Amino acid sequence: MDKFTLQERTQKFHIAVIQLCETLPKNAAAYEIAKQLIRSAGSVGANYRAACRAKSRPDFIYKIKVVLEEADESLYWLEILIATRIVASAMANTLIKEAKELVLIFNATAKTAKDNLSKSKNP
Repeated sequence: MDKFTLQERTQKFHIAVIQLCETLPKNAAAYEIAKQLIRSAGSVGANYRAACRAKSRPDFIYKIKVVLEEADESLYWLEILIATRIVASAMANTLIKEAKELVLIFNATAKTAKDNLSKSKNP
């Protein structure tokens, strides 16, 4: 998957999270979870774009690790929404699937980048 496709995918993930959060009940718990979820989902896309502009391989690796953390945090908040029964929609399940896929993608990206950095240091 090229970087532009992944940038678009992370942006769509953020938009879908915002749309899901718009449907949540208007109570304190849902508000706090929504706030955290919207921030972490937005950070996935924003930090991935920053990673694409990294100044060096170590900088890229650092930024991809941030993206991975944010994707995993988004997954956590989505799982909490389901576990607490604040939401039980197919949209939430679709977003959980997407968050898991993004975690796998960015985990593999970080591993490959670290491996490539090691190879370049130890030819």
